[in-house]
Amino acid sequence: MKTFVLAPDSFKESMTAEQACTAMQRGIQKIIPDAVCVHVPMADGGEGTVDALLTSLAGQKVECDVTGPLPSQRIKTYWGLFDEGQTAVIEMAKANGIHLLEPAQRNPLLTTTLGTGQMICHALDLGVSKIILALGGSVTNDAGSGMAQALGVRFLDVQGREVLLGGGHLQEIEWMDMQALDPRLQKVQVLIASDVTNPLCGTQGASYVFGPQKGASAVMVEQLDQNLSHFADVVETQLNMQIRNVVGAGAAGGLGFGLMAFTGAKLRSGATWVIEQTQLAEKIKQADYVFTGEGSIDFQTKFGKTPWAVAQFAKQLNKPVIAFAGRVGEDIESLFDEGFSQIISLNEPNCDLTTALKHAEHNLEKSCEKVVQQLLNGG
Repeated sequence: MKTFVLAPDSFKESMTAEQACTAMQRGIQKIIPDAVCVHVPMADGGEGTVDALLTSLAGQKVECDVTGPLPSQRIKTYWGLFDEGQTAVIEMAKANGIHLLEPAQRNPLLTTTLGTGQMICHALDLGVSKIILALGGSVTNDAGSGMAQALGVRFLDVQGREVLLGGGHLQEIEWMDMQALDPRLQKVQVLIASDVTNPLCGTQGASYVFGPQKGASAVMVEQLDQNLSHFADVVETQLNMQIRNVVGAGAAGGLGFGLMAFTGAKLRSGATWVIEQTQLAEKIKQADYVFTGEGSIDFQTKFGKTPWAVAQFAKQLNKPVIAFAGRVGEDIESLFDEGFSQIISLNEPNCDLTTALKHAEHNLEKSCEKVVQQLLNGG
């Protein structure tokens, strides 16, 4: 009897990680009906992290109403509660993600992380001792100022008036009133699960690298970057914290910076953290084969993406790793030195994106079926 560990990330816009596991299993069991398929849906700290962990671990979905990306927006969302109520896993995209706004609505001068802060408050109300923040997929660029406001920080202008929400108002902040910052934060460990390494400001910072996909024009990008720099100046002056250049400060439009400044958060590699939580290494030990994958695999995959992280663990245990992707990009040859045995494209070379997304689950199933048949034939 063969054992397959199925550890894919989500395939963006087409499959969740768990749906990918199920499609893989269908393909495998068409060839080996009694194959043991161990589902370990993965994430790298971005979108899908909470759902992946709720599937893999005995967690509880906690629902709440919070402010969406725009200050006037109210949404119903949820976060995950684990470790017998001790650990909250909060995915910022579930409150302030880019998927919550139509393209025409996206404006990082206006969007806010207030809802993420409200989710943190909700977790504190339930008495957790650890909070993990997954930062991928944001539509914000406010350096976590909205999150901090939800936790009790007041941002004041030169005349002592409260500054409005959004990345477009950060340059108005002259002083931070920290007196009402939630004291429960001092007793809670806060971790950031993210594989974004960008600093807060500059050409490699949050605004320039990620602003355009959030709806920022070239002029807006420059303004947003200047606003983040001003906000960092205020934090440095008042809190004596120089963290604008810390790795990951630019994650989620600078929410990484805000979490470090106002909650004392520490940064962890998202993919590695998820692998630890799901005890993937223990499961791989029992496997004959490891299947992984995500929407796109190319030379950047080895810079901490989920399939690469899975392959690292499997390589240490001498297990073959087969990766599947909707798009296989350039310069993947180096990945075969990183633990990958095969890298399989789900689509024909000239397949258009709409068709690829529509047939992703079917194509993943058929690809797994074909690979398993080759394995049985000694290929």
